Amino acid sequence: MIVREPLGVVLIISPWNYPIFLVILPLIPAIAAGNTVVIKPSEVAPHTAATFEKLFAKYFTPEFLTVVNGGPSETTELLKERFDHILYTGCPPIGKIVMTAAAKHLTPVTLELGGKCPVVVEDDTIMDLTARRIAWGKWANCGQTCLAPDYVLVSESTKPKLVEALRQSIAEFYGSDIKSSKDYSRIINKRHHDRISSLLDSSRGTILFQGGDRDRDDLFIPPVIIDVKRDDPFMKDEARFFQIFGPVLPLLTIRDLNEAIDYINSGEKPLAAYIFTQSESKAQRFYNETSSGAVTINDLIPIITVDTLPFGGVGSSGMGRYRGKFGFDTFTHEKAVLKRGFFGETLLK
Repeated sequence: MIVREPLGVVLIISPWNYPIFLVILPLIPAIAAGNTVVIKPSEVAPHTAATFEKLFAKYFTPEFLTVVNGGPSETTELLKERFDHILYTGCPPIGKIVMTAAAKHLTPVTLELGGKCPVVVEDDTIMDLTARRIAWGKWANCGQTCLAPDYVLVSESTKPKLVEALRQSIAEFYGSDIKSSKDYSRIINKRHHDRISSLLDSSRGTILFQGGDRDRDDLFIPPVIIDVKRDDPFMKDEARFFQIFGPVLPLLTIRDLNEAIDYINSGEKPLAAYIFTQSESKAQRFYNETSSGAVTINDLIPIITVDTLPFGGVGSSGMGRYRGKFGFDTFTHEKAVLKRGFFGETLLK
């Protein structure tokens, strides 16, 4: 038989973009599996980190659940300790550091590292619904979501219809004055504001829509739809492998699904890939001929809300799975147990 036993002590290193959700999401299966847990919240979301430290200390003993706050130096010291599993959510460069530290103790890791999630919009899609779902997935939290669509692959003939439908969806969600909308978020800090602004300033693409002017003091970057080529700063060099993580949506023109699949496969494997089409055969081709952590057909981010599906990346977008039972499996060891009786031993003589 197989007996599942807790791994022991689990370290969860969480990001700043969803500082509550991405602590609780792995914490629940880690505890349910019988482990003790150390949480390292992101220092970029200090108020949430302080709240976790206060509340968890109130309701849990430190031997069971501990919060360690601090910056990179504290995280570096923490990674010198021996854990039985480490789950890290963040970017590939830091993921490599975590994995290197874990290797010194032969500690298994789960890494959720994001990636440039592509969206393919086929000519046969229902455009108004497609645009609403893309607009929600892209501009919720100002594009600072690991599963947010990073760029769209669309044909020349379908592009104008998509842009117009996206304009209408943005207006519906955020009104005519996006900056004053209570539903439109801000960039996390000035460093990231400068990073996204630098990409916009260096881009050679054509801006098809921009919902206002940037404001560094307010950390505001409006929704931007930009028509780009493959050699644009948004699509080449380091940007070819790292998410924009902001409210800019590049559109890249392709001839057909074949070219879209070839382009996706020419880069690193993303955390998720999306296609909008009414054709079952096109959808099947897409998920069979591309590699990503997950595929969603005719929608975007809600895949992370489905408890019966695993969540995680592949290749440079991560390794390991959690969510629902998959999280329980990740944080337990399958111990094989074999029992033999004594009857019949004399027959072997």
